[in-house]
Amino acid sequence: MGCCFGIVGLAAPRVALFFVWIFSDWISRAIDSRFWFLLGFLFLPFTTLAYILVYHWGNGVHGFGWFLVALAFVVDIGSYAGSGYTNRDRMPGGSGSGNVSVVE
Repeated sequence: MGCCFGIVGLAAPRVALFFVWIFSDWISRAIDSRFWFLLGFLFLPFTTLAYILVYHWGNGVHGFGWFLVALAFVVDIGSYAGSGYTNRDRMPGGSGSGNVSVVE
């Protein structure tokens, strides 16, 4: 069961957060405000999921737990940067390799 949750968490962190919210009280113990959870759910799902899991398994976030949360933050930022880089050709006037033209 844990391996299935891990695969879902890596593939679709928002789905994993939804399941954690429905089937446990981990979110209410880790995050005090629903507003912060909603922002994390929308914009930083890997970071929010990592924070909740580290908080639950470590009785708070300490030491190496902060490293794991920071690593999840890097994954979140990387997913935004990667999607922006991949979709650069779709924008008008984009600087993709297929849109190179020289005007003299």
